[in-house]
Amino acid sequence: MAESTLDPGAGGGQSAEQPGFAGFIVGIGASAGGLEALERFFTHCPADTGAAFVVVQHLSPDHKSMMLDLLARYTSMQVVMVQDGMAIAADRVFLIPAGTIMRLSGDRFELRPKAPHILTLPIDIFFTSLADAYSRQSVGIVLSGTGSDGSRGAMAINAAGGFLMAQESRTAKFDGMPASVIGTGLVDAILPAEELPQRLVAHLNNLPAETLLQVPSQVEVPVSDEEAYEGIMQLLLKSAGIDFHDYKLATIVRRIERRMQVRHLNRIEDYYALLKGDRQELLTLKRELLIPVTNFFRDPDAFKALEREVVAKIVNESSTGSTIRVWVAGTSTGEEAYSIAMLFLEAFEHERKWPSLKVFATDVSQDSIDAAASGVFSEATATEITRERLERFFTQTGSSFTVKPELRQTIVFAKHNLLSDPPFTQMDLVSCRNTLIYFTQEAQRKALQRLQFAAKSKGYLFLGSSEALANGDLGFSVKDSKYKLFQRAANAPALSFETEHQAFRGYVARTVRGKSVPTTTAGKDTVAIDNASRALLKQYTPPSMLVNDRNEVIHLFGDVQPYFQAREGSASLEVGRVLPESIVPVASALMFKSAKDDQRMVSDLIQIELADGNRLLVRLSVTPVAQQGDGTLLLLSFEEHRRIEQGEAPVPIDVDAETVARVDVLERELTATRESLQATIEELETSNEELQATNEELMASNEELQSSNEELQSVNEELNTVNAEYQEKVGILNKVNADLDSMAKAVGVATVFVDDDMNLTRYSPDAVGIFKIRATDVGRPIDEIANTLHYPALLDDLRSTLRTERLVQKEIANADGTMYLARLLPYRISDQRHGAVATFVDITAFRDRQRLQAIIDALPEHIAVLEHDGRIAMVNQAWRNFARANGDPELVHSGVGSNYLDACRVDGVVPDDDAEVAYQGVKGVLEGSRVGFTLQYPCHSPTEQRWFVMNVAPIHSEEFAGVVSHINVSAWYAAGN
Repeated sequence: MAESTLDPGAGGGQSAEQPGFAGFIVGIGASAGGLEALERFFTHCPADTGAAFVVVQHLSPDHKSMMLDLLARYTSMQVVMVQDGMAIAADRVFLIPAGTIMRLSGDRFELRPKAPHILTLPIDIFFTSLADAYSRQSVGIVLSGTGSDGSRGAMAINAAGGFLMAQESRTAKFDGMPASVIGTGLVDAILPAEELPQRLVAHLNNLPAETLLQVPSQVEVPVSDEEAYEGIMQLLLKSAGIDFHDYKLATIVRRIERRMQVRHLNRIEDYYALLKGDRQELLTLKRELLIPVTNFFRDPDAFKALEREVVAKIVNESSTGSTIRVWVAGTSTGEEAYSIAMLFLEAFEHERKWPSLKVFATDVSQDSIDAAASGVFSEATATEITRERLERFFTQTGSSFTVKPELRQTIVFAKHNLLSDPPFTQMDLVSCRNTLIYFTQEAQRKALQRLQFAAKSKGYLFLGSSEALANGDLGFSVKDSKYKLFQRAANAPALSFETEHQAFRGYVARTVRGKSVPTTTAGKDTVAIDNASRALLKQYTPPSMLVNDRNEVIHLFGDVQPYFQAREGSASLEVGRVLPESIVPVASALMFKSAKDDQRMVSDLIQIELADGNRLLVRLSVTPVAQQGDGTLLLLSFEEHRRIEQGEAPVPIDVDAETVARVDVLERELTATRESLQATIEELETSNEELQATNEELMASNEELQSSNEELQSVNEELNTVNAEYQEKVGILNKVNADLDSMAKAVGVATVFVDDDMNLTRYSPDAVGIFKIRATDVGRPIDEIANTLHYPALLDDLRSTLRTERLVQKEIANADGTMYLARLLPYRISDQRHGAVATFVDITAFRDRQRLQAIIDALPEHIAVLEHDGRIAMVNQAWRNFARANGDPELVHSGVGSNYLDACRVDGVVPDDDAEVAYQGVKGVLEGSRVGFTLQYPCHSPTEQRWFVMNVAPIHSEEFAGVVSHINVSAWYAAGN
């Protein structure tokens, strides 16, 4: 669509196939700096909204995105990478894969590869498809990023009745994208990223209100609602000067409902009250109703047909010095007018003709006209125009494109209401595309009447795909029915159009209760007066030309056609270039004399030859006309005396002597001027050739620079995204490193890491006691770092581990006698790199215990080592053999871990008195009250008489408290007896 008007028909752009997903779709666009904004958004976003979230970023095809892992840390919703054909689901976050363009087709995703080295706008593309598929259930959010991606898509979402939000520019790391979409004036909420979820939830929970006014109108409607609706129409009429009664009711109601939803209002009378006190909301509603939806060469096939069947023919039939006039009605922000102008300029080059081109581009919205006149467009322009046209007609500044003067100077932008203002006339081409479909039937008839009136004989009319001329529109033939191209016949009857002179047509024949108000007759009287004035001027006023102080015609009165004969060559309104050559000297002399003496001057009768061969006798008169400011205007009039038929003898002309002299002077001056001008032209042609060559070189350089700039901009955005992901990963790695360092300190095991070149890469604090390591030694070969180990094969074992990737384990000694268990393990850093880790566990205490066990096992006495509470810590082999042979085969009562004091009290092992004595003696030694204890006791077996001596001695250490030994003295006892 190429005009500022209302949103499309009742579905807001809903696709023909209704999507299966019934919830809201939240599209989130982010680029450079977007990771931080996304984290803040999802940290504060509930996980049970019922909506589906789709994140669209600028990602390089070669980049493996870590966004899935990173975002999963900030939301409990499932985060998935989109696959082609994947269905939408509620309370889930979908991510665009790198190197793809993503669209919605119904309730499923559609992925296509991204074209390399071509500027693409993935956010705009997805937002547009989202608006088409889900209309009022679509939500667009634009976060941090560079450029203007998302702005075009935001317009589509707004036009479909969706909801728009943007991150506040000052809180964004890169404010290019948020500022661009905010600049459209369509954003419903502008907040920091962490506050956007709250506003989103408020919107999701406030479902669209029921239809305010039913269509058709005969359905009964509450009076208060109808009054409020009519009041809104009158407020818009007064503030914008536009009578929106001419627009379709259903479309108006939808846009009002959308604004009510944004403002959380359920009744139209409440919204009417808000509009009366809130001018900003009134302006927002007007902008919503006149939303600009357009782009360059929209519907390319239609423009190709226009270029082939209309533009080429108009240019071919024109001549150098003539003027081609084009009217583009409903131009919106100017893209369609610039597109048509580009077609004509290209046709000029192709036909090698350079007539004058004047394009009149009009729109009812002053804001749209101002935007179009500035000639500055977003980076989306590069996706709509071919590279050749972009380089020829635009200049790139940052991420925007500015129209070059060559193109801009061909277009005149002006505010114009197609339904109330008079149309332009004598147009070679009239274009009004996709505007009429938003009008009522009566308004469409009026608009078409004006458009047809504007086209000259054999002129063309270009309409939108859904628009056409009625069967009764005589005088126009169909040039292309598919692309709506029409041509006015050469002998078509004269057309007229209705005029309206009321400043405001609001309250006329309309009231809130449907009662008609009689119209006044002021408009009819004005028309009658204008018609009478024109009749008087035609009857009694001679044809005249108003000329300024530069001898240029600025206004024409009456039928000056016989006296207006333009010359071939450069177009000019200078008097000497438009009057017949036979009267130029007389007219020039009269004007010179009249301006000099400030009085009316009249010539004798002069003969003028007409185009049909007949001749006229006229008298020229020049009258000074006073004006404000400097300079004097001259009114050149042609008073017709009579018409001379062919063959009639001419009447001699008597010219005043002063006039003849003045003409002679002017002719000599003109001859000198022509010679000087010819020399200047030759110099300019030489300079022009040099400039042309230089310009071609600059254009080639500019093409390369623009291509490089686009690639660099795309790479820069991708690098920012990758950098943000890497920063997140670095934070995770820092935490892991801190955990690893803390674990190494807590374990207390000496550890060193080496790479495949035997260079030290990492070490634990305990390794400093073995290796003479300083902080600066990281990266040095391990063999250059001294150590205290008796381990000459350390390097060989490390290399063996790296080569075989097998564990090497050895017991080695330190210089101070400390024993270590050395374990050498391989580990892989990446597919190309690997290394080894060596740990040294102190096993000195373990080896000492082993030696002690071997010593006491060699003794024949029964020996047990006790802890401070009486538990048995060690026993020798003789103790174990005796226990197994005397009723305790599993060493339950006398083995390691059992309590020896409890064993002394077991009935039946020794006499009760000896057991009690033994218990007290052992306890005293363990408590430190006795320095030793000895007891002789019998321990008979069924087959022999046995006597033992028990000795208990203290051990002064933290681990053990005493040692108990039992010596068999049976032979000595028997000998003594």
